[in-house]
Amino acid sequence: MSKAAENEREGFASRIGFILVSAGCAIGIGNVWKFPYIAGENGGAVFVLFYLLFLVIMGIPVMTMELAVGRASRKSAVQGYRALEREGQKWHIHGWFCVAGCYLLMMYYTTVSGWMLAYFYKFATGRFDGVANDEIGSVFSEMLANPVEMTVFMAVTVVAGFAVLSFGVQKGLERVTKVMMLGLLVLILILAVHSLTLSGASEGVRFYLSPDWERARSAGLPHVISAAMNQAFFTLSLGVGALEIFGSYMSRENTLTGEAVRICALDTFVALVSGLIIFPACFSYGVQPDQGPSLIFITLPTVFGNMAFGRIWGTLFFVFMTFASFSTVTAVFENLIACMTDNLGWSRKKSVIFNLIFILIASLPCVFGYNILSDLHIIGSRDVLDSEDFLVSSIMLPLGSLIFLLFCVTKAGWGFSDYLKETNTGKGLKMPDKLRPYFCFVLPVLVLIILIGGLLP
Repeated sequence: MSKAAENEREGFASRIGFILVSAGCAIGIGNVWKFPYIAGENGGAVFVLFYLLFLVIMGIPVMTMELAVGRASRKSAVQGYRALEREGQKWHIHGWFCVAGCYLLMMYYTTVSGWMLAYFYKFATGRFDGVANDEIGSVFSEMLANPVEMTVFMAVTVVAGFAVLSFGVQKGLERVTKVMMLGLLVLILILAVHSLTLSGASEGVRFYLSPDWERARSAGLPHVISAAMNQAFFTLSLGVGALEIFGSYMSRENTLTGEAVRICALDTFVALVSGLIIFPACFSYGVQPDQGPSLIFITLPTVFGNMAFGRIWGTLFFVFMTFASFSTVTAVFENLIACMTDNLGWSRKKSVIFNLIFILIASLPCVFGYNILSDLHIIGSRDVLDSEDFLVSSIMLPLGSLIFLLFCVTKAGWGFSDYLKETNTGKGLKMPDKLRPYFCFVLPVLVLIILIGGLLP
C-alpha cells in the first residue's frame, strides 16, 4: 500500500474519535441487560475478576488482530484480506462472511434499537405516568403487537444512522459518535450516582460487586468461568469485521495493543457502572432484576414508576440506552458502506442509498416476527430475532474471530511476524513476541471452546 493510496482514504480526525467510535461499536445493549445480571448471579466480584482475566488474555489479543488487518491494508474486510494474503490464497472469502454477518446483525439490532427510542418517547411524553406496576409489562406487549409502531421506530433508527454517515467518516460518524459517547458517559454517571443515593442501595451493591464464593460455588465454578469467558468475548463484537474497518481509518502513531486496552476499558466501564444503576434501584424497591428485554422494558420501568421524578429518570435512562444502541448501529452501518465502496467501486452516496433501502426492507421480518409472523420459527423453536441472533452470536462471531486469529498467527496466512510488526507500530504498549506460542496454540483452542459451547443445547 503506497503512501499516496493511504492518504486518499479518509481517516479519523483525532485519536479520541477513533477510540470513542470503536468503543461505541463494542458498547451496546448487552452491556446493560446481560453483564450486570450475569455478574450478580455468578458471585459478583468473582465473576468480574474472571471476566477481566479473559478480557486481557482473549478479547484484547483478538481485537488487535482485527484492527491490524484493517490498518495494514487500509481496506474493509474482503479487500483487506486480499491485500495481505499470498497469491492463490482464499482468506478473503471470510471477508464476504463478515459482510453477511454485519447485514444479519443489523436486520435485528435496528429493531431492538428502535425499542429503546420508543421507550425514550414513551417516558418523555408521560406514557408511564400513573400506570400500575402490574400493567407496565402490557405496555411492552402492546408495542410488540403493533407492527406500525415497531416499523416507525425501526425506520427512524435506520434513516438517522445513514443520514449521519452520509456526511462521511470525520464530519458524520466521528463527530456524532463523539457527542453521543460523551453524553452516554455523563448520563451513566448521573444515573449511577442517583441509584446509589436510594435507600437500601448498599444491599444491591453488595449483591453485585462483593466477592461471594458461596454463590459462585452454588452456580458452579466451571459455569462461572464459562460465563465470564463468553461475556468477555462477545462484548467486543469481534469476528465480523465491525472493528476491522476502523483499523483501516486509524493512524500509525499509536500501537494497537494500547488502543485495544483503551477500547476494552471503556466497554468494561459502561458494563460495570450499568450494574450500579440497576441493582441498587431494584433492591431499593424490592424488584427482582431479570436478564434480557424484561429487565429493560418491564423491571426498570416498574422501578422508575415508583421513584420520585421517575418520568425524568426513565427518560434519561432511555436516552442513555438509545445512545448505546445507536453508536453500534452507526458503526456497523459504516462497515456496510465501506464494503460497497471498496468492493464495487460505488460512491459513498450510492452506497448509503442502497444500504438504507436494503436494511429497511431486511429488518421487516424481525419487526413482523412479534406480530404478523409471530408463528414463524426458523431455527428450532427460535423466533425471527432469536434465530438471527443465534447465527451471528453463536456462529459468525466466534468462527470469524477464529479465522482472523489463524490468519494472523499461522504461516498459511499473514503470519505472526507481520501481525506483530503492525500491532507494535507506533507509541504505546507493545505486544511481546514471547506470547507467540500462546497466540498460536492456546488462544485458538479457547476461541474454539466458545464456538462449540455456543452450538451446544
